[in-house]
Amino acid sequence: MIADRPLRIALLCHSVNPRGGVVHAFELAAKLHELGHEPVLHAPDPDGRSFFRKAAFETVGVPGRPVEGGVADMVMARIGDYLRHFERAAARRFDVFHAQDGISGNALASLKADGAISGFSRTVHHLDPFDDPRLDALQTRSVASADAVFVVSALWREELRLRFGATPTLVGNGVDLRRFGPGPDGAEVTLRRRLGLGAGPVILSIGGVEERKNTRRILDAFRQLRRIHERAQLVIAGGASVLDHGPYRAAFDRDLAESGLPDEAVLVTGPLSDVEMPALYRLADVLAFPSLREGFGLVVLEAMASGVPAVVSRIAPFTEHLSDADVVWCDPRSPGSIADALMMALGEPLRSRLSRRGPDVAARHGWAAVARAHLGVYRRLQDPAHA
Repeated sequence: MIADRPLRIALLCHSVNPRGGVVHAFELAAKLHELGHEPVLHAPDPDGRSFFRKAAFETVGVPGRPVEGGVADMVMARIGDYLRHFERAAARRFDVFHAQDGISGNALASLKADGAISGFSRTVHHLDPFDDPRLDALQTRSVASADAVFVVSALWREELRLRFGATPTLVGNGVDLRRFGPGPDGAEVTLRRRLGLGAGPVILSIGGVEERKNTRRILDAFRQLRRIHERAQLVIAGGASVLDHGPYRAAFDRDLAESGLPDEAVLVTGPLSDVEMPALYRLADVLAFPSLREGFGLVVLEAMASGVPAVVSRIAPFTEHLSDADVVWCDPRSPGSIADALMMALGEPLRSRLSRRGPDVAARHGWAAVARAHLGVYRRLQDPAHA
């Protein structure tokens, strides 16, 4: 094996949509490419939409079959799509295979069990609690079958050590300061008009309406905030997910209908285009991110890089890489605590101080360091046939 030879790396994720793990995979591939390696980013793409952003490296949209049924049926179908794609030996000509999630991890586990590949690595951003034992078993298999595991926070490194006896490699997360910054680029005016944003303040929530994102408590906290800031607006953006959040969304819709808030006060945008996201952050006065469970919380870095104060849960993993001077903490189980934190983040001089500090904090988290943290493990896992 030649230690400094460029590696051809198959990176696999579960979707072409910009969820946290997919963004991580995309940015990792971009930096690996800049470092002289040959990453190829794969994802199931049943609708032929391609990835959320154009790439300088190679991407593959894996054809997907229509799915009828629930989440477990969809997961099994997408695993099958991956297996059909990699049936051809030519599609498996990689030095390293790296899964970013349970769907792609199970596909690689099956390829390994069949002798089609020698091994694979798996990044665990976080693990989900599943009521369906089939999904829980698949999630476990995707981690237990991996030859190496990466994590983005010490919280999940310890969790995997306890649950699997694993010794994961901590790689962290990054933010692209070329995309996210406080300086306007002119797109803000058009986006403000399209979304119907007024004088504000604008409270931004990223991730859609999900229990893990704590959206119902965000709404409750916002309702309290409106008693003081009568023109405040809550923007809930994103939400492209392979999981079923229907019951939680129905409960949120009931909460909203009973809240007494005017129609223009709460905007649930759904997924926005990738090119609009930097402007969306700059339109916000504060990011509300009181998540109940996260792998890292990448959007907090994106908001801080954009000069937006952030209200964040005082739990790990946030407490690993953020301090009292960086964000306004809240108790995610208490709407009153979230509301108080939002009020603090909107008040001066704290608001201006956090806005100035944010880009400097975000700059400590670069994608180049994340990419380099993978290379030693990649070399160890390099397929002997390609060494």
